[in-house]
Parts: sequence; C-alpha cells; structure tokens
Amino acid sequence: MSRVLVQESGGSVRVSEVALAEIVRRAVGSVEGARLRKGRRRLGVELQDGSARAELQLAVTYGLVLPEVSAAVQERVADALTRMCDVEVEAIDVTVVELGRA
Repeated sequence: MSRVLVQESGGSVRVSEVALAEIVRRAVGSVEGARLRKGRRRLGVELQDGSARAELQLAVTYGLVLPEVSAAVQERVADALTRMCDVEVEAIDVTVVELGRA
C-alpha cells in the first residue's frame, strides 16, 4: 500500500508504507535511548491532504527522563516527515510502553 504525496495533472508522487515506516524508524532511532516498540505490525502514521499525524509506541532506556526523550522523538519524527515528505505535521502522539536496559 502507498500514500499519495503529490497529485497533479503531470502525475503523482507516492510513498510506500515500508518507506514511510523506515523514515519514522530512523528518526526515532536517532534519539538516544529510544526505539519503536518491537512487535508492532503497523505504524500509526497517516498522510492526508498535505498533512501528517503519527501515533508511536516507544521503548525507552530505564533511567532517562521520559518527557525529554518523548519530546525529542516528536521533534525528530516531525522534522523527518516535513523534510522528506513535504507535509505539515499536525501531531506526533507518543506513548512509552516499555522500559529497557541501556
């Protein structure tokens, strides 16, 4: 399945869910101590009419300040989606569902 980024008379630009998931995974992975929770089959990322929303479940290293890590993830994911997909990010909702070891 793919999402339409641009639809014009000369053609369209689409991004596959696999590519979209990789953008988000790499953005999350760039935040020290954070990773997407394993076992999640689909990312909760929606692209529609030039805007994006994401719902992410994270595993965070035990001992880190959860609001700081979560805010960093929100910022990195929003930046990656804005830069690579040319969309306006409405919201990045983060839930910390797992604490892990360093």
